[in-house]
Amino acid sequence: MRILVVGAGAIGGYFGGRMLQAGRDVTFLVRPKRAAELATAGLVIKSPNGDVTLTAPPNVQAHKLDKTFDLVLLSCKAFDLEDAIKSFAPAVGPKTAILPLLNGMHHLDVLDQRFGANAVLGGLCAIAVTLNERREIVQLAPMQSLGFGERDGKLSDRVQAIADVMAGSKFGAAASTQVIQDMWEKWVFLASLAASTCAMRAPVGNILAAPGGKDFILGILDECSAVASAEGHTPTGPFFERARGMLTAEGSQLTASMFRDIKAGAQVEADHVIGDLIARGDAAKVPVPKLKIAYTHLKAYQGQRG
Repeated sequence: MRILVVGAGAIGGYFGGRMLQAGRDVTFLVRPKRAAELATAGLVIKSPNGDVTLTAPPNVQAHKLDKTFDLVLLSCKAFDLEDAIKSFAPAVGPKTAILPLLNGMHHLDVLDQRFGANAVLGGLCAIAVTLNERREIVQLAPMQSLGFGERDGKLSDRVQAIADVMAGSKFGAAASTQVIQDMWEKWVFLASLAASTCAMRAPVGNILAAPGGKDFILGILDECSAVASAEGHTPTGPFFERARGMLTAEGSQLTASMFRDIKAGAQVEADHVIGDLIARGDAAKVPVPKLKIAYTHLKAYQGQRG
């Protein structure tokens, strides 16, 4: 299976690098600056699950992309989606599967419109990873999983083939027959974590220790869950129970990547992660006052950032 990983940043570089380490046919679609970094230093992964340096990993730039792939792994930020689509579009043929790992749901509509719904799988990942100042991929915690599946719940031949290729790649890859439910549950958790830690500019433990902090976090979680329920995807099961536990763990230094982006003065996915939930809540007449406060905070940050 020929796999194109769009970008060699934190998430794409990690999962693509692990597949390349396992001997899979992986090519990274990168910009000139990243291509130069890979040529000189290689793809470097620092991880509690094992370090690796992959010298001269196969890569291609958009203007030289002239063949199609069996699988496109897409892990860009939502605000880069349109540019990413333009760059990898020549790699998509009649039988190409696109596996997006973006947060939320709106990206599915965008990809469907461009490539057709049949080409686009559901997907999600759980990993804490970043790029350091040396442009090395640093995994911050041992957790690492990647889920994917057909959006209609069928276990298709192509999904099974992807599962077979990802097996043995040193991360938990699993085909799912309820991938949309999985994506909603992750979205509820992520939005709750992002809205809480960004609005309060503090990790979970510090919010919980403040007067009214636990009520605020659980209120955000309730609002996000109510929107999911209105969309037919009530959060349930072990993942959601773990998520609730993580949001109420005293002393926890857990923050959302969006909070870390704010601290770094970087762009944030305010509209895709929080704004879209609010829009869906308004459409379903689900009140989300705490989410709206967090969204106002994020939009004010974006305006200040310029």
